[in-house]
Amino acid sequence: MIRLDRVRLVSADPEALARFFTAALGFSREAATSPAPGETVVPLRLGAQGIDLVGHAAPGRPYPAEVPGWSPLFQHVAIVVSDMAAAHARLRAIPGWRPISTAGPERLPAASGGVTAFKFRDPEGHPLEFLEFPPGGVPDAWRGAGADLCLGLDHSAISVADTQASLAFYRGLGFTVLSRSINAGPEQARLDGVPDPQVAVTGLRPPGAPTPHLELLCYAGAFPRAGLTCGDRDVAATVLVFSGVEEGPSDLPPRTLRDPDGHRLWLP
Repeated sequence: MIRLDRVRLVSADPEALARFFTAALGFSREAATSPAPGETVVPLRLGAQGIDLVGHAAPGRPYPAEVPGWSPLFQHVAIVVSDMAAAHARLRAIPGWRPISTAGPERLPAASGGVTAFKFRDPEGHPLEFLEFPPGGVPDAWRGAGADLCLGLDHSAISVADTQASLAFYRGLGFTVLSRSINAGPEQARLDGVPDPQVAVTGLRPPGAPTPHLELLCYAGAFPRAGLTCGDRDVAATVLVFSGVEEGPSDLPPRTLRDPDGHRLWLP
């Protein structure tokens, strides 16, 4: 049984990026480590979830200037907030980030989940999302999560070219379908910064725990997805790190996998 333990974000300057995550997003940080030669890791925590900022002595390429939601490079981390207006105001007071959403936080229609969301990029370009659940629609995992503005990581969303191919891959790892929706309309267009989107959103639960989970984003359309790749030391090379629920810590190296669209996974 596995669960999504943390997300690794490659960073050109982990210390500077950690300051942004703590000031703007409410993360706490732990002492930096060097688990491998030429590698620095700054662990961050938000509630029960974690993000590792990973720097390399021989860095790769910076995050591309524009990576739309339909790109196979696109992968965001969704942060649950208790008060969208307050979380957005705190973010606006911190320099360096860039919006993806074109008109501030968006309340999506009930058919798209009824959540209020806002997408943006951190100072190095990683896509992030604020997510506020509607009254009466808060999932069990987030009820009683506390009074902080930012509560934890709800999911990581990845762009895929073929939902069925991705489902076959993740089902083979023990994931099950949590939810399905087709997100479209002007609210989705403003949220994603993509004209006239039609997005098949499939929520997947890891076999060990419901949160954080994975979301597949499949944008309808003939987009130029071919050739959009990144190296392991490039800032866009996000990794989903899974751990065994029952096995506990292990000294064995993780299994490294790529899904059908090239997204990186580490499995115990």
